Amino acid sequence: MKIAILGYGKMGKTIEQIAINRNHEIVYKTSSPIEVEELKKADVAIDFSIPDAAFNNITTCFKHHIPVACGTTGWLDRYEEAVKVCKEENGAFIYGSNFSLGVNLFFQLNENLAKLMSKFDEYKVDVEEIHHTQKLDKPSGTAITLTESILQHTDNKSWKLIENNEEVSDKEIPVVAKREDDVKGTHTIKYASSIDDIEIKHTAHSREGFALGAVIAAEWLHDKTGVFTMKDVLGL
Repeated sequence: MKIAILGYGKMGKTIEQIAINRNHEIVYKTSSPIEVEELKKADVAIDFSIPDAAFNNITTCFKHHIPVACGTTGWLDRYEEAVKVCKEENGAFIYGSNFSLGVNLFFQLNENLAKLMSKFDEYKVDVEEIHHTQKLDKPSGTAITLTESILQHTDNKSWKLIENNEEVSDKEIPVVAKREDDVKGTHTIKYASSIDDIEIKHTAHSREGFALGAVIAAEWLHDKTGVFTMKDVLGL
């Protein structure tokens, strides 16, 4: 399969190596605005760019009939607009706030736990994420996905990014985002009561899990049309 990598930073370089190891060819890689003639050499694109570039990258792929798997976070205010363009162009699209197999299992575990805990009002839930200092968006897309899943299955109405120890209302989920040197990604969900705490946690040790999942998603997406998620790819 011929792959274009849109966003050739640390993740893009890891994706390149894994794709080559899986016998794919990287025909285009860029961190600059897309050169369409170069993009058109690809069978599929993988976008790990920056929030300001993601929407244009994705929709350019749709308009030139290149399936795209996107792992860039921080641009989701335009997600529905991107889906609309995908459908208009009969394109193929997977967005994942996190492509890691382990994280997607963690998403399912989080959803199951939220359903279980919804019956016990004495437990208050909070979310914490820790990433490297170069991460641009806060909170992480993974933390937002986890939190929104909790919202769907509990009486909480919204979430709030907590900085400087602000207070939250009874129906808000506090989300704490920390930035530390060389942290690949740690996400913790905690349900706390006066008697005890229940906690689940995912810790990434390298970028390879994210990159492998992105390549697997691109492989799965090739020759398909429609809008998908990692649940479709993994059969969850």
